[in-house]
Amino acid sequence: MSRGLSITPPAGADVPPRHPQAPAVGALLGSHNQDCYGCGASHPTGLHLVAYAGEGMTVTAKFTVTEHHQGAPGLAHGGLLSCAFDEALGKLMWLLRAPAVTARLETDFLKPVPIGTKLHISARITGQVNRKVYSEAEGRLGSPDGD
Repeated sequence: MSRGLSITPPAGADVPPRHPQAPAVGALLGSHNQDCYGCGASHPTGLHLVAYAGEGMTVTAKFTVTEHHQGAPGLAHGGLLSCAFDEALGKLMWLLRAPAVTARLETDFLKPVPIGTKLHISARITGQVNRKVYSEAEGRLGSPDGD
């Protein structure tokens, strides 16, 4: 499907430790607010992305592409898919217990995503230098092991 990419961390950028008060593995990660387009349950046409804390510095997330997320007929809009990656990558900050904003987001699309598809996203932190956190994500169609 697609792969969200980050700039390769510079030499000496270590993966930071998981914060002692980070959510437990498997814990549902909350939304910033209920009206958030990416993860809010109350947004009428939002992604309603749901994310869980993974092992180490990872997060898993999923959402179902609906007609509200359509670009070309029957397919998800690419910008919207980038939004889903941004949302999943942002959830990684729960593991650091630190606020962050996106400085750069690059996405390579490998396959179109049809309406009705459940998109599974795995995200991980790959390094940190001072306040800059490097991360990457990958999307799969239909299941965590899908295309």
